[in-house]
Amino acid sequence: MSVEIDTSAFTEEAYELLSELEDSLLELEASPADQELISRVFRAMHTIKGSGAMFGFDAVAEFTHEVETVFDMARNGTIPVTKQLIDLTLAARDQIRAMLDAAAGGEPADQANANKIIAGLRSLTPDKKSGAGSASAPAAGSSPGKGPAPVVSANEPHIFRVRFVPNADIFGTGTNPLLLLGELRDLGDCRVVAITDKIPDFEELDPETCYTGWEIFLTAQVAENAIRDVFIFVEDECELNIRLIDRDQAMRDQQDGKKLGQILLERGDINPAELETALLPLGDRLVQAGVISHDKVKAALTEQQVIQEKHDKKKTAETATSVRVPSDKLDNLVDLVGELVTMQARLTQTANTIGDHTLQLIAEEVERLTAELRDNTMSIRMLTIDTTFNKFKRLVRDLSTELGKEIELITSGGETELDKTVIDQLNDPLVHIIRNSIDHGVEAPDVRRTRGKNPVGKITLAAIHSGASVLIRVEDDGAGLDAQKLRAKGIEKGLISADEELTEKEAFMLIFAAGFSTAAKITNVSGRGVGMDVVRRSIEGLRGSIDVASVLGKGTTITLKLPLTLAIIEGLLVMVEDEYFVLPLAAVEECVELSRDDVKKAHGRHVINVRGEIIPYIRIRDRFEITGTAPEIEQIVIAEVDEKRIGFVVDKVVGQHQTVIKTLGKNFQHSEEFSGATILGNGGVALILDLNKMVRYVEEEEIRALDAA
Repeated sequence: MSVEIDTSAFTEEAYELLSELEDSLLELEASPADQELISRVFRAMHTIKGSGAMFGFDAVAEFTHEVETVFDMARNGTIPVTKQLIDLTLAARDQIRAMLDAAAGGEPADQANANKIIAGLRSLTPDKKSGAGSASAPAAGSSPGKGPAPVVSANEPHIFRVRFVPNADIFGTGTNPLLLLGELRDLGDCRVVAITDKIPDFEELDPETCYTGWEIFLTAQVAENAIRDVFIFVEDECELNIRLIDRDQAMRDQQDGKKLGQILLERGDINPAELETALLPLGDRLVQAGVISHDKVKAALTEQQVIQEKHDKKKTAETATSVRVPSDKLDNLVDLVGELVTMQARLTQTANTIGDHTLQLIAEEVERLTAELRDNTMSIRMLTIDTTFNKFKRLVRDLSTELGKEIELITSGGETELDKTVIDQLNDPLVHIIRNSIDHGVEAPDVRRTRGKNPVGKITLAAIHSGASVLIRVEDDGAGLDAQKLRAKGIEKGLISADEELTEKEAFMLIFAAGFSTAAKITNVSGRGVGMDVVRRSIEGLRGSIDVASVLGKGTTITLKLPLTLAIIEGLLVMVEDEYFVLPLAAVEECVELSRDDVKKAHGRHVINVRGEIIPYIRIRDRFEITGTAPEIEQIVIAEVDEKRIGFVVDKVVGQHQTVIKTLGKNFQHSEEFSGATILGNGGVALILDLNKMVRYVEEEEIRALDAA
């Protein structure tokens, strides 16, 4: 009898470990002496190897064992962490992923590539290198004759005890010790205990003499050198002692003390009150006996408190649990909540129609519960964008190396949350934008030097909340966009006519036209005119928009504006004749009336004067050829579209509507001016307008009409 083993748990965990491994390796490349990062890489490899062997992935386990062996040597200081080791390990990470994909039915992994990686790793071991990396060689960061210096990871908070006792005449140099304590507070959580046993009686005080010292307990994500830097100018004028507190040993000592009391209580040798009496005045008794000063007792109690708080925080973090749920189950839950929202709207409408007070109260309570359930369900689908951002560190590293450029990726706003469906579809557009910034934006190091720039270019990837949207910015400090050059290329490609005038922003937007490219030659990276047009379609498919800003010689910023979620949005419900439409409420700014007199004053032009501002508008009745007679006074819904105020003329504004988005069927797949539909409380259907595409299509039709004339 054979037993089938479910390997999905292993593969899912392995993919997560590989993602974390890539991040750790990129961090390690910047800090090759960080022992914690080296250990993290080793642990990831060890876990993949052990779990792989257990679940029958023998090839994965054997291959991973080779990498684990080398990093075990790096962990023990036998070999240094070099760029070659990082390159080989990143390649090994990709190979392991390929092997896992192959096991799941994908393309077979390249065994020749695996053999090449193994050979490269083995060449780094001591027996394959003459003199380099041998066990006798000092480890990175060590000092001759002193043994390896302790390495403190900056990725996890540590507790330091800092004893700072300035010389008595330190005031004479103009130094204020309190400012130094303030700098320590900037590093992390600080507890300060003053050492006051040298302060004389008031009559003997000299105001120019420093009698005080301090014991500081600092909990921070820093290395010891960062603390020493605070005292770099006074280190010769004070007693300075910095010690990393052994937290595990301190906790064991504390627990041993507790066990003694428990034993005394269990034996009946002492009662709880006597134990409390005996323990509490211990410090006071030592002080009275002259064994220790009060300041030292206070410092010891503070240290104990800091350690206990750190332990409690760690314990709380460890008890936090999470549950893995397949994404299809989550999508199904969101669909069900959407149906519930629709039914709740029908219930509310029915209750208001009947006018029964009891039924209305029930409908209001159901509406409250439904809204809470909707918000909670949508929050489950919200994920931080930092995982997506971290993927691009590898892309920037590899691509800049391939192109012979030096580029640093800076990320911010990784804690910003977006709907999972938006994040899943955001990866490819960002890849194209970043590749374009690396290839076309950031110049080669020698070119940057001649232009007075830092040879290391920068690409900044940032995300921020903006109302019901998220703004994602990709900014580089490269050459910038040349509007005249873009216009000339547009004419050459037949995208615009030779006599057509373009604003600078319109010229920038040409980079998103299909087939547009300014590359001098086709390479593996770019030059085929494919990529940025895909970006535009993808972002518009997410009901988002793109903005480009650039300064020639300074750099370019591309901003993506995306909705927080694609499932349920707040909309403005409007009517034209008997037809219902929904406009995304996030884009709506205001509603104004349009009378017959306003139309006459415009002399046939679709514009209106709103408080001195001329705003163009689109008649939805005319746009979709809806028959019937417009009312005497129509309504204009003014919305912001591509940073411009545009009006949309309707017969009636019904009001705010919680919109559950339903995709349109195949028969309507070419109706790109609608982003979906929603079911109303009365069972009817309202189409959701895609304002960006509506405006663009109207502009294109007007341009074609002018050309024909």
